[in-house]
Order: sequence, then structure tokens, then C-alpha cells
Amino acid sequence: MYPATLTTYQPAEIAAALTVIQFNDEGLVPAIAQQHDSGEILMMAWMDRDAVAETMRSGRVCYWSRSRQVPWRKGDTSGHIQTLVELRIDCDGDTLLVLVDQTGVACHTGRHNCFFQAVRDGALQTIAPIVVDMSRIGKD
Repeated sequence: MYPATLTTYQPAEIAAALTVIQFNDEGLVPAIAQQHDSGEILMMAWMDRDAVAETMRSGRVCYWSRSRQVPWRKGDTSGHIQTLVELRIDCDGDTLLVLVDQTGVACHTGRHNCFFQAVRDGALQTIAPIVVDMSRIGKD
């Protein structure tokens, strides 16, 4: 399968999107990253206004790190980047769906996605293996 084409948006499109996004009291909106071709949900993170604009402008997905209080461009330290395919805004404007082309793994644990735990047979089970040792390349 070929990688998706990187999508960028024009300033007027970015401004239009930012007018309908409902950021919470902390200035953040949840963003769900989904692999564009398979539909696999990869992760959920937060975006502030600048992260949304940077993602739309550059085509590289950028989030807001609540723990570090800084912008965080997915893959800058690990090389496991998310290329923007399409940005979608839900009906209430309070959640984003970020369709991406994921290079490498999405989860900082080294798994393909962040949803690797499931309750099965009355217990929490790990259902996906670690694919990459992130301690060797940096977590992001």
C-alpha cells in the first residue's frame, strides 16, 4: 500500500475550522487519530488552537502535551510520524477526528495503537505486543 498524500489547508480554511471548534475551559479539544485506510483507532490526544492550526498548515499532526505544557509534533523524537490525510470536526464541534497515515507505531509504549488493553474473561488483558522498544529512540 502506498502512503497517503499529505494534506494541508489554506489560511482561510484553517480560520473557518477554528471558528467552529469548541475548545474546553483549558483551551483544548480531544483529537482521535485514526488510520485513514484501515479505520484503526490509533490514539487520543489533545490539541490547542495552535496545534490545530499547525496540523492543518503543515500536514504533520501536532498535539498539546498536558504533562509538559508544550506543543508536541508526533514523531519528532521517534520518527513515528502522523501525516494528515483529513481533519474532521464532530457535530458539536467539541471533538476532532484526525485521519492520518501512521509511520511506525502510534503508542509511546511501542505498540501499534494505544488501545492494547481489554477486559476479557473478567480480567484486564494486554492484547497487543510491543513492536518497537521506544526506550532506544525516544517516546512521543
